[in-house]
Amino acid sequence: MKRVFCATYEGLDAKVVEVESTLTKGLPSFGLVGKVSMEINEAKERAKSALLSNDFKFPPKRITINLAPSDLKKEGSQFDLSMALLIAISDLSEELDDWFVFGELGLDGAVKENTQLYPLLLSLANQNIIKKAIVPYDSLEKLSKIPNIAFYGAKTLNEAVSLLRNQRTAQPSIVSSEIEYPSYEVEGEKYFYVKEYTEDFLDVKGQEVAKRAALIAAAGFHNIIFEGSPGCGKSMIATRLRYILPSMNTSEILDLAKLQVLDGEEPLFKPHRNMRSVHHTSTSASVFGGGSHKAKIGEVGLSHNGILFFDELPHFSKSVLESLREPMQDGKIRISRVNSKVEYPADFLFIGAMNPCPCGNLLNAHKECRCNELEIQRYKNRLSDPFLDRIDLNVVMQNVAVSDKPSLSSKEMHKLVVQTHIINKKRGQKSFNAKLNDKEIEEFCTLEGEAKEVLDMATSRFALSFRSIKKVQKVARTIADLDESESIKKEHLLEALSYRRR
Repeated sequence: MKRVFCATYEGLDAKVVEVESTLTKGLPSFGLVGKVSMEINEAKERAKSALLSNDFKFPPKRITINLAPSDLKKEGSQFDLSMALLIAISDLSEELDDWFVFGELGLDGAVKENTQLYPLLLSLANQNIIKKAIVPYDSLEKLSKIPNIAFYGAKTLNEAVSLLRNQRTAQPSIVSSEIEYPSYEVEGEKYFYVKEYTEDFLDVKGQEVAKRAALIAAAGFHNIIFEGSPGCGKSMIATRLRYILPSMNTSEILDLAKLQVLDGEEPLFKPHRNMRSVHHTSTSASVFGGGSHKAKIGEVGLSHNGILFFDELPHFSKSVLESLREPMQDGKIRISRVNSKVEYPADFLFIGAMNPCPCGNLLNAHKECRCNELEIQRYKNRLSDPFLDRIDLNVVMQNVAVSDKPSLSSKEMHKLVVQTHIINKKRGQKSFNAKLNDKEIEEFCTLEGEAKEVLDMATSRFALSFRSIKKVQKVARTIADLDESESIKKEHLLEALSYRRR
């Protein structure tokens, strides 16, 4: 029996598939087993034609190729080359190394690119389960950006056969290098960043409270809502926030590249977190993903490790806002269909922007609000208490004044965020402050005596829920980190409480 490896998709991640072959005595036949799709079944004819076109004799035996595990549905033409290779080298006595083989075959034996190849290899690299692979020669330039994999390019089936027959002496076409961006190392892991501020916080004049809240949100990955009159700078701050987010490790960069490919973009392998801006007319399927036969990723999944921005928040449908509660709490989105059940990671920073009333002038000192109390109440009731309970920071924007001046630049704010990120990692945290679980809150969010008294008083006075108490602690932890304080002090907790929803 001979064996190589390939891969197929299950949800958002690639799953390794063992391609095994046996040639036994019996009536000549060619069978495929292992829950294969129609396109893989068609590969039998492509493999047979490619072999016969390149002077290989098709063995007069009973050929069985198994794609394991048998309970995983396999799709895609990337299996062509692996199946043809196993038949071509059936006489090879030497054991094969752990080779991954990808490629679609032409009838003349040419090895062609496959649309699924790039995201599959990105996912396998991110899972750290692939070291070397035979791939189409035309894909080498694009694949060279995927780090820490040796790629062996093959233009034809003959070249691929030669590689396996000479596996001990074969030299890779390219060995992809590490990501080349500025970085720092904490606890043995590298974190990459870019000093690029296309949109700078220096452009935002005034709004010091909102900018401070944005800094806290970026440093701890806290969900935030900006409320204010039209034109006061809500969207300006939201779009600039992505440039000051924490640095990314290799795994996060590969995750982002994979999401960019799934969204039809060319991956840049740049440590710059994603931002998805969703329009309020978007359907539930486009926001969360869906599809009747094969569940596809939506905006929530594409915002993983980045920002999900909802402008005009109360205008989103009730079903979308309520469905958003689960990924905001668990960092995952689950799609259940008759034919498939898929779970996507969706660990994002949520930013919402809203007017204080339907006409937008309720907080404006120079314009009169045209809304009555019932309209204002109906407008605000679009956001339920369980949804708002998942928001860490609530900011009421100030009126724009002629005397407003710029303050901190994005570069200065980013430096503070990086400093906080390093403190988190040195403390032994695996996740951002906003994503800490109950056990980690007890371990990392230690309160000084006065701070604990303030929290107890606030819990009693404002009837805080358990979730609200934990969110206040996590925000206070981020504020303390920005202050480079080991424990949470009274002033940190008071500032965290000031961002609560009133």
